[in-house]
Amino acid sequence: MGMTIQEASRKSGLSAHTLRYYERIGLIHAVDRSMNGHRSYTEPDLTWLDFLTRLRSTGMPIADMCRYAELRRQGPETFATRRRLLETHRERVRAQISQLTGDLEVLDHKIDFYNTQENE
Repeated sequence: MGMTIQEASRKSGLSAHTLRYYERIGLIHAVDRSMNGHRSYTEPDLTWLDFLTRLRSTGMPIADMCRYAELRRQGPETFATRRRLLETHRERVRAQISQLTGDLEVLDHKIDFYNTQENE
């Protein structure tokens, strides 16, 4: 027996609205329905949602996520294409981390400056 949309929402951290949206745009497959017609999510669905959440939190555009999801549905013959898509995204994430590291260093320097000034 699967999880209701409310249970999947609670476990995934995504709103029910977001889950329906992800289904509508093809990020997740058409979720199975229970006898009463309600969506019925499975543990593999939650694993996929967790991966999608990580892609989103690292800034992957929805269009790229949809492309990845479509490739995933096509099966193992798309492994190389999916890997390249993730490698490209990984490079963008690394660039963001590098930029943020530099920004953090500037903030640390400014905070140290103010601490020194206040202690004189």
